[in-house]
Amino acid sequence: MKNFIILTEAINFIEINLCEPISRQDIASHCYVSLSMLEKLFRYALGLSIKGYISRRRMTQAARDISKTNMSITDVAMKYQFNSLEVFSRMFKRVWYVAPSDFNNKFERFTGIYPKINYKYEEGDDLYMARRKSIDISEAYDFLKNLKGSYVLCFDIQNLTQINNISVKAGDLAILEMASRIDSAADDDMLVIRIGGDEFALLTGLYEYEEAKALSDKVLQKNGEVILFEDKEMPLSLWCGITKVPEMLRYGEFFTDMHNSIKESKR
Repeated sequence: MKNFIILTEAINFIEINLCEPISRQDIASHCYVSLSMLEKLFRYALGLSIKGYISRRRMTQAARDISKTNMSITDVAMKYQFNSLEVFSRMFKRVWYVAPSDFNNKFERFTGIYPKINYKYEEGDDLYMARRKSIDISEAYDFLKNLKGSYVLCFDIQNLTQINNISVKAGDLAILEMASRIDSAADDDMLVIRIGGDEFALLTGLYEYEEAKALSDKVLQKNGEVILFEDKEMPLSLWCGITKVPEMLRYGEFFTDMHNSIKESKR
């Protein structure tokens, strides 16, 4: 239970200070723990260093600012504590694999590669399981509430562990390619959201099962196609489950439905 509290406090502190100068020691001091302990918690729960998590959250928010506001890329860079546009662009491309100026053309309907994680402790949970249940999709609420009863396609990467064994960056690239495949198959009025470490949902707005299944098949047609990481060819395939936006929208139950649909597709 203690680790949940520490990690939640650290993540909330980071979120409040995304647009401020922040050091790893600042976060550890705020949580009244040693920096080494906090680093171990982040690596166990998220598979990322504290610095890596901050960078990914800043780049996610920066991408949202670029796509949804009239801010210039320079202003966005300064907002997230980058004094050099070149350094910002390099970091942005490291996370998104596209330059900031090209982001809109590649991920127009995507809500974010690294949403904020809201840990919620339940008896018997470990940090990893709590993370899977509690990624924040609240920003999509207004979109979701208008889609009650429509079909949702829920995707997961096959054999991501093997890709991550090559490199964490290789895993990040696989996740982005997954999002890109889903996004490219989606219509303009659909939305892609992240619902887990390597799991995404496509909110289709479709009410006919046959249409939802055809869209799923369109994405899965690319199963087995390779992506390149440092001259290594990595075949990438996805699972896809199908569920619906519930009439009574409760996030916890909706998450369970989405993850269960993925489990069912693996059977």
